[in-house]
Amino acid sequence: MQNCANIIKDNSKTKVVVVSASAGVTNLLVDIAHTAMTTDLVMSKIAQISDIQFAILNALNEPRDVSDKLTELLDSLKELALHEEMLHRPDLKDALLSHGERLSSLLFSAVLKQNGVNASNFDVRKVLRTDSEFGQAVPQLGEIKKAAQGLMLPELTNTVLVTQGFVGCDEQGNTTTLGRGGSDFTAALLAEALDAETCEIWTDVIGVYTTDPRITSAAKPLPELSFEEAAEMATFGAKVLHPATMEPALRQNIKVFVGSSKEPDKGGTWIVRDCKSEPSYRAITRRKDQVMVTVKTPKMMFAQGFLQKVFTIIAQHKLSVDLVTTSEISVSFTLDNPPNSVLQRLNRETLEELSQFCDVLMEDNYDLVTVVGNNMHSSAGVSSKIFAAISDYNLRMICYGANPHNMSFLVGNADSTDVVKVLHQALFE
Repeated sequence: MQNCANIIKDNSKTKVVVVSASAGVTNLLVDIAHTAMTTDLVMSKIAQISDIQFAILNALNEPRDVSDKLTELLDSLKELALHEEMLHRPDLKDALLSHGERLSSLLFSAVLKQNGVNASNFDVRKVLRTDSEFGQAVPQLGEIKKAAQGLMLPELTNTVLVTQGFVGCDEQGNTTTLGRGGSDFTAALLAEALDAETCEIWTDVIGVYTTDPRITSAAKPLPELSFEEAAEMATFGAKVLHPATMEPALRQNIKVFVGSSKEPDKGGTWIVRDCKSEPSYRAITRRKDQVMVTVKTPKMMFAQGFLQKVFTIIAQHKLSVDLVTTSEISVSFTLDNPPNSVLQRLNRETLEELSQFCDVLMEDNYDLVTVVGNNMHSSAGVSSKIFAAISDYNLRMICYGANPHNMSFLVGNADSTDVVKVLHQALFE
């Protein structure tokens, strides 16, 4: 927080600060919201959250300025956590989960004030209107802009507003959440609503890398990316970016900067509409835990409406399809499988509906590897260089040519680390 305060203090153009929860708090809140546990265990989790927050409070020069409000928020959290219907009501889960950001924004506004910045803690629920899809709420852009222009903009002349990421509010006044990683998305939405010039994302890495540096030490930070490249990287596994962040930035041509709050002097990555260079290969991403579904029927040959029937069923069960390949009598598609998500929702009912008119095969233990670049579909030798590098590995599914910015393929999860390393060596080293 002190590092972030220094970054904000050094840039007088910073007007709105969007914060995530303090490290470890969101995981504790998720445990409370989604796991059946005894009252003693719930209280133990709340005590851990309190310890994290009070450690920050007690490091302030004037903790009394925010101690009452902090205690009030923790009491509210405790009341929700002990609610008898917590595990069965999505609205209560979202209200509980919002406390991580509400606590950290309160404390960070105090840190800024301690550093001589005229800061104010602002409740984002006043402006970030969403629908009522708890857990994955959809922002209502027109309402957000109107509210932000009316309630936030007048405050920005002399005040830095510290507000919450991840959190919103529906038409009935219920607290909603945007899903994991929603703080970046919130920042981009507010930047769009307030007609900002830039949106800066300060995280724990020095910008966006050619691949995950945890996979290979040869990964290099990228000085720039286009909106399209960044969107592809975020969609296909680059954890440093939230997939939806690029949409508001692209709509309003808002430059996005990604840097490290731990090492702010080392620069970072600028994401812009037009890059100085557009190399064929820009980066490699990996998204783990993919599910591949293959539907097959001889009746598909020359048949109309087969794909529509398949994807209508998938949509009704709120599953999102990523990659698709087809042959004359079968279709394969991938589904992202975050923990306890797709495999639960791709349930017996879904399979039974599909099985009424086709054979269904579901396979998991795959990872999705994507090479992101430019003009890949029209540049000679691009695909051959990729395939030559990984000729020793089995590729289960390949998608290429739908847009000029990526080539994606499934590999067994036991091979994906080696595949990324070999590709990175061939394309970037």
